[in-house]
Amino acid sequence: MRSIAALALTALGCACAPRGVASPPAATAARPAARTPALPPWHAQTSGDRPRLKSPRTVITNATAYLGDGRELKDAFIVMEDGRISAMGTGAPPTSADQVVVDARGKYVTPGLIDIHSHLGVYPMPRVRAHSDGNEATGPVTAEVRAVDSFWAQDPGLDRAVLGGVTTIQALPGSANLVGGLGVTLKLRRAVSAQAMRFAGAPAGLKMACGENPKRVYGARKQAPSTRMGNLAGQRAAFAKARRLILEWNRWRKKESKRLQEYDQARNDHAAALRDRQRERARCAQKTERDRRCARLQEQWKAEPLKEPKLEPGDLPPARDPGSEVLAAALEGRVLVHVHCYRADDMSNMLGLADEVGLKIRVFHHALEAYKIRAVLATRRVGIATWADWWGFKLEAYDAIPENLALMQTAGGIPILHSDSAEGIRRLNQEASKAVHAGINSGLRVVAGDALAWITRNAAWGLGIDRYTGTLAQGKDADVVIWDKPPLSVYAKAEHVFIDGLPRVTNYKLAQRGSDFEATHE
Repeated sequence: MRSIAALALTALGCACAPRGVASPPAATAARPAARTPALPPWHAQTSGDRPRLKSPRTVITNATAYLGDGRELKDAFIVMEDGRISAMGTGAPPTSADQVVVDARGKYVTPGLIDIHSHLGVYPMPRVRAHSDGNEATGPVTAEVRAVDSFWAQDPGLDRAVLGGVTTIQALPGSANLVGGLGVTLKLRRAVSAQAMRFAGAPAGLKMACGENPKRVYGARKQAPSTRMGNLAGQRAAFAKARRLILEWNRWRKKESKRLQEYDQARNDHAAALRDRQRERARCAQKTERDRRCARLQEQWKAEPLKEPKLEPGDLPPARDPGSEVLAAALEGRVLVHVHCYRADDMSNMLGLADEVGLKIRVFHHALEAYKIRAVLATRRVGIATWADWWGFKLEAYDAIPENLALMQTAGGIPILHSDSAEGIRRLNQEASKAVHAGINSGLRVVAGDALAWITRNAAWGLGIDRYTGTLAQGKDADVVIWDKPPLSVYAKAEHVFIDGLPRVTNYKLAQRGSDFEATHE
């Protein structure tokens, strides 16, 4: 009888053990991991980790520090190391044997200046046709193009901007199109490529335009848009297409999720059945005489073998559409929206369109009539980026006033001063000074600290990088400028400029030239 039982158990795939000797444990099938559908292409995220750059420990001492948020520190010190501000305060700074000390007695320290609207690199110096890479004026909606792909890191204008205390810019496509493409936020560090200059952690910015420019460019070709209503119609259609793409992806992901869940359930059921059979085999392996139940199970398992579930191919995801994908990212708030707009009615119409399609506008650029709707802009937390006193250079610029920024400030809005100019970027501090004094002279309650925030803290907010830069604070990027006079003085010059804690300007001169273009022209 024992030999027959042994044969039966061997047929079950189990080895019999003598009494008192335990059989080895049966292998247990692992529970399969759940699967999820692919994400839409515009959900792709770069690493959230910001590299900690190598830079020597540098201590600025005895300074008057303007923090960029309206506060001021006397007899201040700032410690910079490995690309960050590691400590700051007043009085005697912490010391280290290997630190570099910069005595700023009688001088003034600010955050690095930020220009939220620049065309450096995409319209570089010298201004010749070969360098004209800012407008893809071949169609009114070109959301898929990216300024970073045009940006020339050897533009001599970048060095000139750094000499003016600018450490960060947003390089934008031009304003010929209803949707011009993606801008890029850059640190003005020395580099040979735009990729090496990218501001780690900065969201992309989508450049759009309303008003005269698009209707002039395309109306002259006898095509749409040729009117302001054509402008809005084109933008409305583009976002409707993007919204449809979002819906298509949602439907595909829902169907794909169901398919994968059913497959995962089948795998889990298979694994559970496999575990059950392994347990039964282990029990049968402990028997020393014939067990009819084990024999019945053997026959059952032979008749009903377990089959590994197979994942059958699913439907393909929606076809790629790079332009609509960018607009979909904007609709979902993954891309910040920057709109070239001058007149109050154009801005109001764009806000209406944004509500209609589900868009959030971050900043209106130029916005010369923002003062007319300042309460609306302040309530909706839409920033304006504008000049100090540009006026009259086109019809939609005729109602500009120099108090625009100050009026936005007193209304509780988010005023930002930009350059939109390879020349103006070299004196952002003076432009901010002009704008704040226009407000003061008109009896508005604005102060110098407000003007500094227009080109530091507020500009950083507009670019979505205010947690990294725009103010002087421990842990923020070591983008720091030492001025020889109060920074809003017409006589002030940037004596030292640090980007990521590394000197870019030392004693009014470039520590190292960023552009090789002029190397043989001195």
